[in-house]
Amino acid sequence: MTIDLTNLRQKFREREYKLTPQRQIILQVFLDNRDKHLSAEDVHNIVRQQSNDIGLATVYRTLELLSDLDVLQKMDFGDGRSRYEINETSTPHHHHHLICLSCGEVREFEDDLLEELENVIAKKSNFTIVDHQVKFYGYCQECRKQRED
Repeated sequence: MTIDLTNLRQKFREREYKLTPQRQIILQVFLDNRDKHLSAEDVHNIVRQQSNDIGLATVYRTLELLSDLDVLQKMDFGDGRSRYEINETSTPHHHHHLICLSCGEVREFEDDLLEELENVIAKKSNFTIVDHQVKFYGYCQECRKQRED
């Protein structure tokens, strides 16, 4: 399902939250940057260009709310900053991430190769698995070239 402001307004109404102008601006950042994994600081830098009255604390609170509402997916890539992306999937499994240890670039990897392994683990352990996340750490093509030079 593709998320837009109409869907988001409905989701806010269902949960009895107000979709304030500040929240709309922050949501629009994610709608305009669907392929990015943004930190609170990244979002704040973008929204400051549109509205100087949105503070970093407002951004943090809004990101936590949007994460709680499952509008955003919150991720930790091991760099000390939470990152967020718009949650447009209706399936329980999310894509995986390739993280460059040199430049910090994050790329998405769509293939879910763990489904069979997950089924084996669930059966052997008598455990119901509802989700998993995989992060691969290494070096992107550009950084590998620089390391070889």
